[in-house]
Amino acid sequence: MLGTIVNSIAVIIGCLVGLIVKGRLTEKISTTIMNGIALCVLYIGISGALQGKDTLIMIISVALGALIGEIIDIDNGLNRLGYYLESKFKNDKDSSISIAEGFITSSLLFCVGAMSIVGALESGLKGSYDTLFTKSILDGISAIIFTSSLGIGVIFSAVTVFVYQGSITLGAGLLSGVLSNSVIINMSAIGGLLIIGLGLNMLGITKIKIANLLPAIFLPILFQIF
Repeated sequence: MLGTIVNSIAVIIGCLVGLIVKGRLTEKISTTIMNGIALCVLYIGISGALQGKDTLIMIISVALGALIGEIIDIDNGLNRLGYYLESKFKNDKDSSISIAEGFITSSLLFCVGAMSIVGALESGLKGSYDTLFTKSILDGISAIIFTSSLGIGVIFSAVTVFVYQGSITLGAGLLSGVLSNSVIINMSAIGGLLIIGLGLNMLGITKIKIANLLPAIFLPILFQIF
């Protein structure tokens, strides 16, 4: 769990720095920065998705994952949590900033990528934290930029990172027998697809419910078992 703890702390530190920087940026600059980040997110997603080795597994996983996600309605749950946080911490003087948007967008970005999945698995299976330590640096920098544009909501994503990656780390030991390299690669590739969707959402091109696609990431494990 050490890697996940460091990762969460890095996000918090990045957010605190971002809050200091935020007051020095105009809305025009913040918008341009966010568009630039969205393009980088698209690049990261495409790079990750292209690592996939089994297109059929990816397609079936995404389709079934979407079905499961819509039934559970993870997106609605995240939104409700985001709006709850907004009702508790919203600053009326800064009505242009959505705490819910900052929380949801940053939570998804920090959690669905290949480094999050592979790093958490390496932590649980091998006790290796190198990937998560590297991710911590990247997330800390991203948190600075995100917070400068999206505000205080980003800091709550540290909790999401802790719960999500911590759960994968703890579960990795129990599933060590079925977590082959091909399964991990497919999980990471599907995560890359979701990051592409997130980047498109950030650019305002689409309104994909990325959260409802999250179950797709873990379905390759079931295909390996059965």
